[in-house]
Amino acid sequence: MNLREIEKSVIDICIEVGQFIRHEGANFDHARVEQKDGFNNLVSYVDKEAERRLVAVFKKLMPEAGFITEEGTVTQSQHHEYNWIIDPLDGTTNFLHGLPIYAISVGLTYKNKLILGVIYHIVRQECFHAIDGGHAYCNNQVITVSNVGTLQKSLLATGFPYYHFEKKEIYLEIIKEFLEKSHGIRRLGSAAIDLAYVACGRLEGFFEYNLNPWDVAAGIFIVQQAGGKVTDFTGGNNVLFGGELCAANSAMHHEMLEVINSRWYEK
Repeated sequence: MNLREIEKSVIDICIEVGQFIRHEGANFDHARVEQKDGFNNLVSYVDKEAERRLVAVFKKLMPEAGFITEEGTVTQSQHHEYNWIIDPLDGTTNFLHGLPIYAISVGLTYKNKLILGVIYHIVRQECFHAIDGGHAYCNNQVITVSNVGTLQKSLLATGFPYYHFEKKEIYLEIIKEFLEKSHGIRRLGSAAIDLAYVACGRLEGFFEYNLNPWDVAAGIFIVQQAGGKVTDFTGGNNVLFGGELCAANSAMHHEMLEVINSRWYEK
């Protein structure tokens, strides 16, 4: 099976699981919400069942691949040649509160290099996808990052951490500076959707820390295939497992990084 066929299968199962999530959201049982390893880090039976359904298909699709998943419903390993990186419901808190901004995020790596990304915005039924060597798409239409070249004319997005609050004051100072130098900042509550929106030009940039690989794997790749630039806060490439990233079009990425670096690494 070639990569294009694998992509098609991933899109199909994401749409199918998305229908399950959408149905459960209409009849959600709040008594079945759990708290994971930190305050406000929530999970539901919907997250877990969605992950099981995705994993079951991917095991048949590529039996040789390993898994890195948010809910841990399958043995975790990143030592295979191929690894699936899965967030079955990115934006769980939004989902639990009925806020219609949540997505399925699926990335695939080969020898630790991203080669496929699919993000399915469940409520809008928008599927963002890309494979190595190809364009980025939304519902099979080619997408590219915004051509806005300055921070002053940009709309940005960020997220707030659920834990590790020791840098919150510095982070709020960075946000304050961006507010003063841009058209504004949005906090959508789903890193996957934030990155998808950078890829299609609805946002010029996105930055966040305390991220996990399943939050960003698909989005990093789709932004890159859409012509964007993604780095860590130092400007380096440690974005998948580094816990922080800055994503933007290439023209203004450096402006965002300058604002972040002026405070993030201050002594």
